[in-house]
Amino acid sequence: AKKRIPVHEQYAEPRATQKLLEDAAINIENWLADKISDILIRTEAAAFVSGDGVIKPRGFLTYANGTTWGTIERVNMGAAAAITADGLRDVQFSLKEFFINTGTWVMNRLTVAHILKLKNGLGDYIWKTGLTEKAPSTIYGLDVRMATTMPTVAANALAVALADWKQAYLIVDRLGITTLRDPYTAKPHIKFYTRKRVGGDVVNYDAIKIGVVAA
Repeated sequence: AKKRIPVHEQYAEPRATQKLLEDAAINIENWLADKISDILIRTEAAAFVSGDGVIKPRGFLTYANGTTWGTIERVNMGAAAAITADGLRDVQFSLKEFFINTGTWVMNRLTVAHILKLKNGLGDYIWKTGLTEKAPSTIYGLDVRMATTMPTVAANALAVALADWKQAYLIVDRLGITTLRDPYTAKPHIKFYTRKRVGGDVVNYDAIKIGVVAA
């Protein structure tokens, strides 16, 4: 099948007076750039999870449940309105063997708080903290990343995603963030027209699974 991933534009146009740029104790232009960059990145990150694909990337949580091309399998994690160690195992081994060893968990930090308390049958915690700053924590040997826009634990929530993300999801980023400085059209203000063009969509439906909290 052919997959088309359009890119969509985010933009902002903050202003500052020339006097402020000259007299402020900090570099106002750099401060504005950092603030805008943070907002643009947060906005696109939310779209990668739950965007509807209309003037924004399509999120991986928006696909129908299934195992055919164009659908993503949702694995019921068993316990009512809760996450269990067995439920996470079910999600892990629903992935094909090609993707398990390169899989990474994605979940909300509040979901992580639940999982931190889970133990296996021997009484050992299934969460393993990374031994160094650069080494991520793991669940059943797979890395864990936190995403604020993932749903929290509740009945029927799509609270857990596991994927080989390099295979599963493709982000199309055109040129990164660009800024045009306009000192002429809004005197005495300087306009900083900032834009970013980005798209994203699932491209390998076998490389991702969604864990659903049972009702």
